[in-house]
Amino acid sequence: MAYRNLVEEYKKNAVNSASPLKLVIMLYDGALRFMESGKEAILQKDYSRQNDYLQRAQKIVLELMSSLDMESGGEIAHNLMSLYSYVLQQLINANVYDQTDPVDTSIKIMSELRLSWMTLEDQLKTNIEEIAHAA
Repeated sequence: MAYRNLVEEYKKNAVNSASPLKLVIMLYDGALRFMESGKEAILQKDYSRQNDYLQRAQKIVLELMSSLDMESGGEIAHNLMSLYSYVLQQLINANVYDQTDPVDTSIKIMSELRLSWMTLEDQLKTNIEEIAHAA
């Protein structure tokens, strides 16, 4: 029990100390993890776990959608909203029809978006380091 409390405390600290960009990446990680687990549950015909995991992934996608600033975000925000909406619909279809193909499609899209966010994070770190060295 003590170990579980330590793990939960570590997770809270990781979230509380993360940058907004890191939080977005963490959301992607969670969504992808739940999608993979949901897909595995579909293959095992464990419909209760399938529903649980795919709904968790859907909630994360909804959180990502709600965090978009549609007024200031311009074309990027609108494109992300379209992709998130598509992924959300794919996850719903996967859950309703017990199909893995829509989950695979969602995983592919979210993995590519996650990679883009990771690239952005790396570029920002590099820029900060360059500014710090120049100062």
